[in-house]
Amino acid sequence: MPTDAQVAGGHKANLKNPNSSEESKQHSKEVLDQEFNGGDVPKAGDNEEKNPNNVAGGLKATMNNPNVSEEAKQNAKERLDDM
Repeated sequence: MPTDAQVAGGHKANLKNPNSSEESKQHSKEVLDQEFNGGDVPKAGDNEEKNPNNVAGGLKATMNNPNVSEEAKQNAKERLDDM
C-alpha cells in the first residue's frame, strides 16, 4: 500500500507531465489541495525505518558503479562495513 508521500508525489509528477491531460492535472491539483494540504506532506521515508536490505543493496550498487567516484565508493564500503 503506498504511503501518503508516494500518493502525493504521484499527483505532483502528474502536474508536471507534459503528456497528462488538463483534466487529469486538474484532478491531481484537487486531490493535493483537499487531501494533502496542497502537497505539503513528509517525504517518503521521513517517518519510516529504511529496509536494511535495500540500503545494503544500494551501497553495493554504488561500489560497483563505474560512474561513481572512488571517494563515494569508499564511503559506501565503510557504511556497508558498519551495518
